[in-house]
Amino acid sequence: MLGWLKDFISLIYPHLCASCGKTLYRYENCVCSFCKVSFPKTNFHKEKDNQIAKIFWGRAEVYSAAAYCYFKKGDKIQHVMHELKYKRNYQVGIEMGKLYGLDLAQSELFSNADFLVPVPLHVSRKRQRGYNQAEVIADGLSESMKIPIDITTLIRGTSSETQTKKSHYERWKNVDSIFRITDLEKFKSKHVIVVDDVITTGSTMEACVQALLIVEGIKVSVVTLACA
Repeated sequence: MLGWLKDFISLIYPHLCASCGKTLYRYENCVCSFCKVSFPKTNFHKEKDNQIAKIFWGRAEVYSAAAYCYFKKGDKIQHVMHELKYKRNYQVGIEMGKLYGLDLAQSELFSNADFLVPVPLHVSRKRQRGYNQAEVIADGLSESMKIPIDITTLIRGTSSETQTKKSHYERWKNVDSIFRITDLEKFKSKHVIVVDDVITTGSTMEACVQALLIVEGIKVSVVTLACA
């Protein structure tokens, strides 16, 4: 009976795929089955010296790095990211995190991590958006990988300007020294995965990694849903 009720409601308020916009079936959540299997996955979690890892060479000591999908203007992943960042569709972030977490849980580079650490969002921007997109992605990752999330040890001290139209140097200066650690013992000798939505030049991730590397014995990895 409940299933029939859901079907009736969906006729009036259809649930649409955040990727392609088509109506979802009852068993689908946020993203349709076709889009799930056709996302342009990078498979970087299987390769140590991949395209994302090379971004940090000579800049920050990163143990492993990966992104779930390639990001191109107008493609399915851009639609998903737009829903997540600008349409208040936080559920799609959780769902995408779950999908990526299934892959990462099978990777020797990531499966043994101790904590997931979302890139902190300044309180004013979080209040404006209603949530931190990196946190909801981490929620999905955590569910699939069975790794706890920490949002109190790495914090953001000041608000930075949008990175969208900045050069690499301007991006780096915009985030330099805005992250800090509140507890030097929590991550001591731990493997921490920093989580964000998209990586372009890597400036924000680099700043987070540099802040974390003051912790004794720490090992830092980074993952994102997409790479541009």
